[in-house]
Amino acid sequence: MTTETHTHTATHTATHTATHTATDDTDTATDRNRSVIAKIWDQHVVAELDDDTCLLHIDRILLHDRSGGLALRAVRDEGRQLFDRSLVFGTMDHVVDTRPGRTDATPVPGGAMYIDAFRAEARHQGVTLFDIGDPRQGISHVVFPEQGIALPGTTMICADSHTPTLGGIGALAWGVGVTECEHALATQTLAVRRPAAMLARFEGTPGEHVTAKDLVLALIANIGAGGAAGHAVEFAGPAISALSIEARMTLCNMAVEAGARTGIVAPDDKLLAYLKGRPHAPAGPAWDQAARAWLDLRSDPAARYDRTTTLQVDGLGPQVTWGTSPQHATGIDATVPHPDELADPQAARRALDYMDLRPGTALTSVAIDAAYLGSCTNARLDDLRAAAAVLRGHRVAEGVTAICVPGSTAVRRAAEAEGLDRVFTDAGFQWRESGCGLCFHAGGDRFPDGARVISSTNRNFENRQGPGVRTHLASPATVAASALAGRLADPRER
Repeated sequence: MTTETHTHTATHTATHTATHTATDDTDTATDRNRSVIAKIWDQHVVAELDDDTCLLHIDRILLHDRSGGLALRAVRDEGRQLFDRSLVFGTMDHVVDTRPGRTDATPVPGGAMYIDAFRAEARHQGVTLFDIGDPRQGISHVVFPEQGIALPGTTMICADSHTPTLGGIGALAWGVGVTECEHALATQTLAVRRPAAMLARFEGTPGEHVTAKDLVLALIANIGAGGAAGHAVEFAGPAISALSIEARMTLCNMAVEAGARTGIVAPDDKLLAYLKGRPHAPAGPAWDQAARAWLDLRSDPAARYDRTTTLQVDGLGPQVTWGTSPQHATGIDATVPHPDELADPQAARRALDYMDLRPGTALTSVAIDAAYLGSCTNARLDDLRAAAAVLRGHRVAEGVTAICVPGSTAVRRAAEAEGLDRVFTDAGFQWRESGCGLCFHAGGDRFPDGARVISSTNRNFENRQGPGVRTHLASPATVAASALAGRLADPRER
């Protein structure tokens, strides 16, 4: 159950007018009621513009193969230069082939053109690129945290809607269009309207096989796919503090599925332990200084929010979607709801027609054709371990196509070092190279038309994973349990 309160204060705008630095020790009343969102924002204001819009300094610009080459080339065609190439990083992920033994060839129509263009522009302009074959290659929102490029307190943009994933490491990160990306490449700034602040508190202790994916699906089901529209969401509470850093990234990844501009979890000691020693993270005395500044970013006890939502997680079970929006989620042990019981009956009827489901049907009776583990949402090492724990010693049900695409080459190699690849292949899963893969259909690798898939990805929109494909979103453990059962299945029963 969720409860909500709304806070409106005449001083909301006034408290954000000053520019701060990570070492600013100003001690005023307004400074003592700021959230982590406000603190990071205030540290990056270059100028206050009209209409509650600020010119922000952008710390990192992240690029991928689908648009990186286009953005870099546009800057060059306009006769401009990159403001600071050392703050720009790219990776090949969206259109790369994930099948074993891959080359530059790609099943995505026109994909080779994107890859070639990005590689050429990155080389020409001196941008760091994690190319195919590079041990650092992988999905952007997976590799940039694991390389220490994404850091707490930074502002980061990428031409990808799931950039808020990086909020899991305490960054203020959001997706932009290619034109905005071009502007930031040339100026290291961006004009951004200040988002409203929302606090999403998770109280209680999650039960067995209840993961960050289940928590965020339950939240979206409660507040709706537009429930956080226009907001930057801070995730907090005892259930969030207990999550691993990888799980926090899953949570923030799906903030956008509630309409949020971005999501974030405030830095803590657990995050410091995750980041220390990563290739691009500070070291030595610089680490000590940065660590102190990062911990200071935690929201003040009296921090102001425009909205607060609380979710009680005691008794919450694994979640699965039944419709064509992440808000169409319920417990795996529930039945398909009746449209008349929902806020938008007409939309629910359209969703059930597309999904070919009938109200009252037990979700655990719904047969599947495929199971997919991958994406920037749930393809990190912790995710693969959770799925492997369910799969170990079992075989995928006859007739089910099962695929695992690790989130990065580093994740893939770490999993192989633990023998997880053998767990997957012994169970009947395809073990693939890193990339976005079948998270979305770009005209290449695909599931059969009309197939029913349980997936660890972030979107279950119509045709998202192929023409007519019916996608059920769930956690890696639930995906694995369903692959073994040949139907939607509760991992607590394995």
